[in-house]
Amino acid sequence: MTARSRRAGERSPKNRDAAFDAAYFQRYYFSRRTRVVTAAEMRARAALIAAILRQTQIPVGRILDAGCGIGLLRAPFAKLLPRAAYTGLEASAYLCEHYGWTSGSVADYRARRAYDLVVCYDVLQYLSDRDAARAIANLGRLSRAALYVSALTSEDWRDNCDRSLTDRDVHLRPAAWYRRRLSAAFRHLGFGVWIRRNVRPICWELERSRGAVKACAISNRRAPHVPVRRPPSRPAHR
Repeated sequence: MTARSRRAGERSPKNRDAAFDAAYFQRYYFSRRTRVVTAAEMRARAALIAAILRQTQIPVGRILDAGCGIGLLRAPFAKLLPRAAYTGLEASAYLCEHYGWTSGSVADYRARRAYDLVVCYDVLQYLSDRDAARAIANLGRLSRAALYVSALTSEDWRDNCDRSLTDRDVHLRPAAWYRRRLSAAFRHLGFGVWIRRNVRPICWELERSRGAVKACAISNRRAPHVPVRRPPSRPAHR
């Protein structure tokens, strides 16, 4: 199925005077004819993220959904990670008023404590190069363990997205631009899930992506604040 881009909670730097208001979300989220994401798709995405973190034994107690939109991940995460507290961060005044989200931008939001999991889904393409780079650096401060990130890239626009539905008022950058900046604080596990460099997940050798081999390597360093504990013996791999 052809992938489609979704917008999530940032003001476009190309059109700063136009708010992400009721009309915008009616078009991209609520109208069955023009919406670009469904609740079912987001349930599947939440299940993927939760499964990867559970498999690699990374505990999740606090979640930040940075650019949470209408909150399509909140209910799935509540079911999949019932012990995790969820915070929705939004730059849209309209959404904050109607859903009670925390008002702020991923580029400069500060939290008292870092989160075990930060989600930044289809937000970064709405930011200029400078602000997107600031946001990625801030994600490194906001996450203490794991990050899920997705953004429309120039490759996606060329090969993957449905252009009749996708919002084009974005900054298209190559995927390598994002990977290079994310790699300063994180290692990629796969499927958009990144982990901080001081966190050691538990992976089987053939479960690792080629680009994440070092992420799962045995290390003497453990995150001082992330209690990822290795069991006394590993079950048979079958």
